[in-house]
Amino acid sequence: MKFKVPFSFADIDKLKKRSVLFRKYVGRGIGKELRENLEKSDVEISGEEYLAICVSGFVFSFFLILLVSSTVLVFMKINYAILWALGLSFVFGGFVFFSRMSYPRVYVTRKQREIEKNIIPALQDVLVQLTSGVPLFSILVNISASEYGELSLEFKKIVRRINAGVPETEVLDEIGEKNPSVFFRRALWQISNGMRAGSDISIVIRDSIKSLNEEQLIQIQNYGNKLNPSIMFYMLLTVILPALAITFLTIISSLVNLSKMTTMAMFVALFVGVVLAQIMFLGVIKSMRPSLL
Repeated sequence: MKFKVPFSFADIDKLKKRSVLFRKYVGRGIGKELRENLEKSDVEISGEEYLAICVSGFVFSFFLILLVSSTVLVFMKINYAILWALGLSFVFGGFVFFSRMSYPRVYVTRKQREIEKNIIPALQDVLVQLTSGVPLFSILVNISASEYGELSLEFKKIVRRINAGVPETEVLDEIGEKNPSVFFRRALWQISNGMRAGSDISIVIRDSIKSLNEEQLIQIQNYGNKLNPSIMFYMLLTVILPALAITFLTIISSLVNLSKMTTMAMFVALFVGVVLAQIMFLGVIKSMRPSLL
C-alpha cells in the first residue's frame, strides 16, 4: 500500500520541491498526531514539509477553481459571480487541505487493519515452522516472502535490518515501536523478551496466538452488538422513510397540483438521497468490521 497524497499526481519528492516557498511559513502548527502518523507511514518527509504540501495544495486549488468558476459564471451572467466564485474556491480549497491533512491518519488506520487481519495466520505459520525445527531467522525470511500483505512488508524490514548487522532483539523492539498495530507490537515484544530470557519461542508464539484468539472473540461479540442497531437504522433510513416519503409526495403533488418537472425533481432527489444513504451505511459497516478478521 503506497502513500499517495490526495488530489495530486506527483510523488512525494516533487511535491516537496513545489512547496518549498510555503515551508518557512509553517511549522508552529504541526501537531503531535501528524508527526506520529507520518513516522508510522514510513514516508521520508517531516511534519513541516507535509504541512507545506497541504498549504500549497490549498493555494493552487483555490486559484484554479477561482479562475475556472469566475470565467464560467461571468459568461453565464450570474449575479455576484465573483462572490460565488470566491465561495466555491474557498470550499474546494478547504476540502483539498483537510483531505491531505487527514490522509496520514487514514493511511495508518488502513495499514493497521491490513496487518491485523493477517497476524493470526502468520503467527500460526511461524509456530508450525518452529515446531518443525526451522531457525527463527529463516522463519522471518519465509514470512517476508509470503503473501501476508502489509505484514510481510514489516517482516521484510526486520530481515533487512538483521542482515545489516543489528541484533534481532533490537530490531524487533524498533519495528514494534514504530508499528501502528497494538497486537503486532505486542507479539514482537513478547518474542524479543522471550529471546532475551532464553525461553522457548514456540511457547511464546502459542501464548500470543491464544491471546489474539480471545481478543478476536471479543471483537466479534462487540461487532454483533453494534450491528443490530445499525441494521435497524438502515431499515428506517432506506426502507421505511423512503416509502412514506413516496406516498407523501404523491399525495402532495396531486393536491397542490405541482408541475411535472418539480414532481420529477423531488422523486429524483429522493432516489439520490437513498443511494447516498446506502453508500454511507456500507462505509459504516466496513469501518466497524473487526480488525482481526
